[in-house]
Amino acid sequence: MKTLVQGAPPNTGFFTQNQTPLSIVNTLPCSQWSQFVAQHPHGNIFNTPEMFEVFRHSRGYEPELWAAVNGARILALFVPVRVTLWDGPLRPFVTRAIAYGGVLAAPGEEGAWALGCLLQKYKEQVGGFPLFTELRHLSDSSALQSVLTDGGFSFSPQLNYLVDLARPPEAMMASISYRTRRHIRHGLRQGTVTVREADGPEQIAHCYDLLSRTYRAAGVPLADRSLFDAACEVLRPKNMIRCTLAWVGSTPVAVSIDLLYRETVYGWYGGVDRAFGSHNPNELLTWHVFEWGSTHGYRRYDWGGAGTPGEAYGVRDFKAKFGGEVVSFGRNVCIHAPFRFRMSRTVYQICRRWL
Repeated sequence: MKTLVQGAPPNTGFFTQNQTPLSIVNTLPCSQWSQFVAQHPHGNIFNTPEMFEVFRHSRGYEPELWAAVNGARILALFVPVRVTLWDGPLRPFVTRAIAYGGVLAAPGEEGAWALGCLLQKYKEQVGGFPLFTELRHLSDSSALQSVLTDGGFSFSPQLNYLVDLARPPEAMMASISYRTRRHIRHGLRQGTVTVREADGPEQIAHCYDLLSRTYRAAGVPLADRSLFDAACEVLRPKNMIRCTLAWVGSTPVAVSIDLLYRETVYGWYGGVDRAFGSHNPNELLTWHVFEWGSTHGYRRYDWGGAGTPGEAYGVRDFKAKFGGEVVSFGRNVCIHAPFRFRMSRTVYQICRRWL
């Protein structure tokens, strides 16, 4: 794979500290980029060149690569993705940048310094567009918090659940809530719901249809179909994605789209046809994904977020039923356009009515 960073800004800065030269760049050789992420203790799929390519080929997404390098050494890296919910005159009010994999920095003071320089140059280039940049941490970011907050990225807690897959199936089942465990066992005995990997364009279309109906019912915008097509095209040949459907007879009733990297299965998108809720297809589908991950050498399932502490969140209630360790790695946000940011909340609520 070649490094393709269309639309990204050029080389933007040069720093030095204790005779350590540091360049801020927006392109990297793919092999160097991949190796840095793969060897970093907190490296995750959203920092990889493969996910960059997925976003680059998706409507409404514009990824950028930002890295601080010392010669051939990468000292800090993050991949902000500009996400636009709606085009046209509302674009300035609904465009944000999200680093889905947070930031990566080399260990120690050198990496922290490099990250500070990187974020400084990024903010200078961004100006007032997009509205804000959000860093979504998938691991403990406490060692970098002073750098992030000093750089204008305020911290807020966010919950998540991590499920241990490196256990026998009976141990995983025992950690699930009693009622959900009973539903799963009843469904397995009954055999009404079948679960299998989605394969081919027609079944991928079923996946997106289920997601569309689920998100529409929740009043939440869903990513364009091109995101999922690109994910399958780029990630499937490298075994970095798995799409799974639950069926009742010949009807697809639940979907789970999961990303795969190193030892982790990442819950990415999910949906269910609530008309078939009495069959508990979502519970059976989730159990299937856990079992599959466990038997294929994965060590954890990352649910991908469970909302803000102290705020009601129905999705969290579902995820909590499956046990797992509760973590709060949090997020950091830098608001680039405070006035438009305040207005954007009203614009978003109005636009949701048209979903």
